This record gives sequence, C-alpha cells and structure tokens, in this order.
Amino acid sequence: MNYKFIEGGVTSPMGFTAQGVCASVKPSNTTKRDLALIYCDTLCNSAAVFTKNLVKSDTITVTKEHLENGKAQAVIVNSGNANTCNSDGYEKAQAMCRLASEALGVKEEDVIVASTGVIGQTLPIEPIEKGVEMMKGKLSKEGGTNAAEAIMTTDTVKKEMALELTLDGKKVTIGGIAKGSGMIHINMGTMLSFVTTDAAVSSEMLKEALLEAVEDSFNMVSVDGDTSTNDTLAILASGKAGNKEITEKNQDYKTFVAGLTAAFKVLAKKLASDGEGATKLLVCSVSGAKTKKDAKGVAKSVICSSLLKAAMFGADANWGRVLCAIGYSGMDVDIKKVDVSFKSDKGVIDVCKNGAGLEFCEEKAKEILLEKEIEIVVSLKDGNAEAEAYGCDLTYDYVKINGDYRT
Repeated sequence: MNYKFIEGGVTSPMGFTAQGVCASVKPSNTTKRDLALIYCDTLCNSAAVFTKNLVKSDTITVTKEHLENGKAQAVIVNSGNANTCNSDGYEKAQAMCRLASEALGVKEEDVIVASTGVIGQTLPIEPIEKGVEMMKGKLSKEGGTNAAEAIMTTDTVKKEMALELTLDGKKVTIGGIAKGSGMIHINMGTMLSFVTTDAAVSSEMLKEALLEAVEDSFNMVSVDGDTSTNDTLAILASGKAGNKEITEKNQDYKTFVAGLTAAFKVLAKKLASDGEGATKLLVCSVSGAKTKKDAKGVAKSVICSSLLKAAMFGADANWGRVLCAIGYSGMDVDIKKVDVSFKSDKGVIDVCKNGAGLEFCEEKAKEILLEKEIEIVVSLKDGNAEAEAYGCDLTYDYVKINGDYRT
C-alpha cells in the first residue's frame, strides 16, 4: 500500500480553502448549512463524471460546458433543491456560477456548479446570493468540514476523507467530501462528491483516473436501486505538490489511481452505511469468478436484493436470498460450486457450500448479523476474479423518510 489515510477533507491538499453556510435555500431551513464554496488559489486541471440518467439537473449541463477545456478553480453547490426539471434551471445554474465568480475573483467558466435536494421545484436564487455574500473572505482550511455539512440532505453524518501518497519523490495529498443517503444506485458514467489534490496531473489523465477509480468504488454502491438525476463527481488538481506532471499512464499514474480508488472506497462505504434509514453497512465480497464482470455483477446483484437487505435488517441468516440474487444476476456462474458465509466483528459462519445449505447455529448467526458492518462472503470457485459491492439494510425508516420527502 503506497498511501496512508490522514485526518482532513477537501481542503487538505495545498491551495484549497472552503466554507459552508446556512442560506435557507428551503425557507423552512433556518439552521442547517446548505450552501458551500470550494476554492483553489490557482487554476486547476479538472475532470468530472456524471449520472447516466436521461433526466439530469441543469447544473450538470453547465458544469460539462465549463469543463470542456479541462480547467476549473472553484465549486459552488447547494442542498435543499436539486434544480432539476425546471424551466429556468439552466439560467439559475449559470447565476450560481456568476455569484461564485464575483465573490472569488475567478472566471465564471472556471466554476463547477452542483445542486441536490427536491426535484421539480424552482430554485430560489436570492438565498444563494445572500449565502455567497456571507462567505466572502471567510473561506479557510478549517471551512472544509462546513462545506461537507452544507451538501448534506437526508445524510445523518458528514462524509469526508484525506490521504497522502508519494509521486516522483514528492508528498501528494488527496482530499474529498461526498453526500448521499437515498436515491443511490450509482452509475457514473442524488450522489455528489468533490475531490481535490495537489498532484500535478494533466486534465486528460485526471479523466482517465476518475473513470478507472469509480469502477471499483462509487459504481459498486447501491442503497435503493434509484440512479439520481444529479450524480456528479468532480476533481480539481492544483499541481502544488511539485511532482513531474502525469501526462501518460506510467507508474506514477498507477500509484495515483490506486490512491484515488482507495479514497473513493472510503467515501463509497460512508455513503452506503448512511443509506436512508439504514442501521448496517453491507459489503458483499465475491471471489473465484471467471471474469471481473462476473464478480462485479454477482456482488452488485446481492447488495441490491431488497429481500436480502430486509433479512440483514432482521439479523436473519437467510442465505437462500443470497443464492437467489446470484441466480438472477445474469452472470456466468455454476451455482453448484457457490459457497456463502456471513462475517462481522463477532466472527464468521458458513451457511452454504457447493450451492447447498449447511447446518449452523442460528444463535451464533444472529449474533454476527446484529453488528453494524456485515460482510457477505461469496466464493464462486470458478476463476480468479474478485470484487466488492457496498450497500445497507432495508428498514421501516426508509419508507418513512421517502413517504413525505417532498412535503
């Protein structure tokens, strides 16, 4: 492992500051931070990936236009309103960029914009204008955690991380924040993540690195099977670490991708464990698959099973639901070779071998499944490929939260 995790977040890399305030984007909100700014003191090489849902927020359209040259210097993002399916959404997204541009002294086209919250409601620009004014001159290294709070919707905890690695003999830092609790079945192609680094990396290699890193991290998360209209993962690289700029897929590029993937996995697990109404993080680890595609397909199918998720909520070792999900995954699997175990800090218990049930202690299984993090271990015994997927249990509170989310 060529990296180490450190305390911090989106402002940990050199050059970056941030802040988050309560702007009351939703009139009923008078206390929660709901508007964030992230800024770099130099123009950054940048890249982003977005939702593949055909219904997209206009913030994505504007951000794509601004990133055509692979450059950005700031991010403005609000929670409380998704700015999606609105007749004036494009103009409002542009207005947000203009406000950030004027406050930070950067070009409007160098601003990334994002929104999250309720779909189909007009985004009021006045609170955002007020909030930006509140943040003028107050962005700081310490403000990164406020920014992490400001992008939350139904999230119950802030999601941030930072790590260090070495490139070209220089210490490089990667930091990031994310939000997401429900409407998460990520297919990058309402999850938002903003990642910063002081590594010197070309825009082209940043995009390549993003596409590689999301495949084994964010794209392996599912909370409820719904792909959001606003999914945005953006990265800004200041280059201040002083390493030789990565312009090709050399060893430094591989080291950077490994660090980026590790960072994304941390954020991915935070998203999954904080799924709406969730009480447990579920990790399905698959080994022995014929291909990487088969391993990923099986892991994702298991983690997406509503029946399995409900069983995990009830601490019921109903392993048949695991096999059922494998069976309809569409992957190349010999079900008569499949072994299944449940694992947590309380131990591990084998429940299925070669596609058939084993005698096991129900009390021990329940003890294992009552923990906050459960690993569903699947061995296909048909090859060398492996993968992990991340999800959560399905609880009564998920329905409560989404029964009146808009009202």
